[in-house]
Amino acid sequence: MAFDIDMIKKVYTNMAERVDKAREVVGKPLTLSEKILYSHLWDGSPEKAFVRGKDYVDFAPDRIACQDATAQMALLQFMQAGKDKVAVPTTVHCDHLIQAKQGAAADLKRANETSSEVFDFLASVSNKYGIGFWKPGAGIIHQVVLENYAFPGGMMIGTDSHTVNAGGLGMVAIGVGGADAVDVMAGMAWELKFPKLIGVKLTGKLSGWTAPKDVILKVAEILTVKGGTGAIVEYFGPGATSMSCTGKGTICNMGAEIGATTSTFGYDESMERYLRATDREDVADEANKVKAHLTADPEVYANPEQYFDQVIEINLSELLPHLNGPFTPDLATEVGTMTEKAKANDWPMKVEWGLIGSCTNSSYEDLSRASSIAQQALDKKLKTKAEFGINPGSEQVRYTTERDGILEIFEKLDATIFTNACGPCIGQWARYEDPKNAPKNSIVHSFNRNFAKRADGNPNTHAFVASPEMTAAIAIAGRLDFNPLTDKLINEDGEEVMLDEPTGWELPPKGFEVKENGYVEPLADGSGVEVIVSPTSERLELLTPFKPIGDEIKGAKLLIKAHGKCTTDHISMAGPWLRFRGHLDNISNNCLIGAVNAFNMKTNLVKSQITGDYAGVPDTQREYKAKGIKTIVVGDHNYGEGSSREHAAMEPRHLGVAAVIVKSFARIHETNLKKQGMLGLTFANEADYDLIQEDDTFNFLDLNEFAPDKQLTIEVVHADGNKDTIKVNHTYNEAQIAWYKAGSALNLIAAENA
Repeated sequence: MAFDIDMIKKVYTNMAERVDKAREVVGKPLTLSEKILYSHLWDGSPEKAFVRGKDYVDFAPDRIACQDATAQMALLQFMQAGKDKVAVPTTVHCDHLIQAKQGAAADLKRANETSSEVFDFLASVSNKYGIGFWKPGAGIIHQVVLENYAFPGGMMIGTDSHTVNAGGLGMVAIGVGGADAVDVMAGMAWELKFPKLIGVKLTGKLSGWTAPKDVILKVAEILTVKGGTGAIVEYFGPGATSMSCTGKGTICNMGAEIGATTSTFGYDESMERYLRATDREDVADEANKVKAHLTADPEVYANPEQYFDQVIEINLSELLPHLNGPFTPDLATEVGTMTEKAKANDWPMKVEWGLIGSCTNSSYEDLSRASSIAQQALDKKLKTKAEFGINPGSEQVRYTTERDGILEIFEKLDATIFTNACGPCIGQWARYEDPKNAPKNSIVHSFNRNFAKRADGNPNTHAFVASPEMTAAIAIAGRLDFNPLTDKLINEDGEEVMLDEPTGWELPPKGFEVKENGYVEPLADGSGVEVIVSPTSERLELLTPFKPIGDEIKGAKLLIKAHGKCTTDHISMAGPWLRFRGHLDNISNNCLIGAVNAFNMKTNLVKSQITGDYAGVPDTQREYKAKGIKTIVVGDHNYGEGSSREHAAMEPRHLGVAAVIVKSFARIHETNLKKQGMLGLTFANEADYDLIQEDDTFNFLDLNEFAPDKQLTIEVVHADGNKDTIKVNHTYNEAQIAWYKAGSALNLIAAENA
């Protein structure tokens, strides 16, 4: 029996009428993405056609999912909204605060001890406001959502950028900041610029060593880390229908790495199989009644160039396995061409760790295919040359793979089975005592991101992204350039052996099984639940509403001009900082410490225009704040790429930064800045980035005329007295300008509910 089946039935009941009306107002056949978007309009039935990439539209998502690191701030904000209960089905999943170190049992025990205050807070808030709670160890949010909550044709948002994983079950699932989630929890509309549409036609069929992971690694190479920005990627074609549901989930998951709003697939037999295997026959039955509306109209896939803004075609029969990296997920290398490339770039050829898991590749199918390679190593008398780590995606996956002997195969190769949690994928990995001085090395993993320092805190770790089966093969070989299609290995008897192609099961032959899935149902009436936050806590802090920045910014100082890639990991690091995700002032001590200062090419070292001395970014900014001086952050392209973490917007806001001016933004981060009442601006002339000097002062000349589609003018005063006047663009609409004037979007919500 599915969760929230009545809600799902209601979605399907409304869908036929709304899709038909949307087709009428648009005046042409519809993609799947358009069907879902138009059937989830806040105002109900469509009345007009929206312009892709231009019109802001209010939507009514069906559900929300939050992970423990982001849920803290989201729920702290929701507590200010004045509501008794969440307006839509919402869940919290404790998966980020469990550090991988010794193994599942010891690591989970330690997490429950060190983060008990946070887990207790999340459990009590969930109980009070009608939120489903998944305990530590229950699984990784996106795998748990796929197993329990995702449904074809639905719309969900989540406070994690990889919420998009649910596209594997035909949803439009979008990562957002906590403030966006609070809007929907409070019963308000959720705003999104109507996305552009990218179609990816998949022909042929995967075979041999090539896996669904290789599809998205190839797409990342084609589109780069910002090529999907502002767009939904919709996959279709015979290659799409030939893949498993969890394979589709892997592809959608890493759509976050190309900046896509989300990715999705049309409903097909693999999704129906997965729904039935995960005890959701009722959802499958309901979906089958409206299956024509759960995929694009036939004309769309027959002539995709007429209906998508961009079309890519990939022949799966010709696709080879890939390794992407290091330091960026779009740097692709086909297996078999690594030797020359690695030598030319001085990448360490020896691989020290192979890691399988994360929300991207931790399904039963993923572990079964990787275990087929591990079993070959045992049978052919091979030992792993690299260390091996496994993170099952959920307790259901872990229990079932243990029952079926899959985990035992890994354990016989001395693999460490970590908790059903994110672990190394998000930097929760105690690999080093002191990662700052750790050596240069290579690791291979089946995760989604490989930014510098992300997995283990070591800036010298070269992380490469691959499929689970390729990760297993390379861990056995111990070399980055190992090609299992052609290369032989020497076993313990001195014999040359080759690894055979991986095999596995799409779904467990004996069905899924679990004894205790870790779910806690909230009280029907939580009004009597008391949520306690100690005023002396270093982990949690009740929020104080932000004051409006105002329509006069004069004499603002440059805090930092960031050089090159500046992701949310650079702006607000994870790893050891995760423990402060519920305490805004404490976590603000990591604000922009990973950003590279363009004037000295160092991190966390900027010049104070008060003293002339160099110091850390947070310390310098706190000094400006103490003296009432507003500041500006300047950045490059795709600023804020990466996780949905709104801390990357809240921290500079809390410390007194007034505006962020960049060449271009990642979608979620731009929205997060707006929600927190800040100015997120882009250079009208990108070359003006080069005009900004270390001692600059900024005067906004016409902020009192802040209006949609109207450029702002800034006077940049240099230390020598010379001035440059520059124009900046913005994407604020009337409602978002109201957020700015109120001090934040939450301030408006609280005022309306006062």
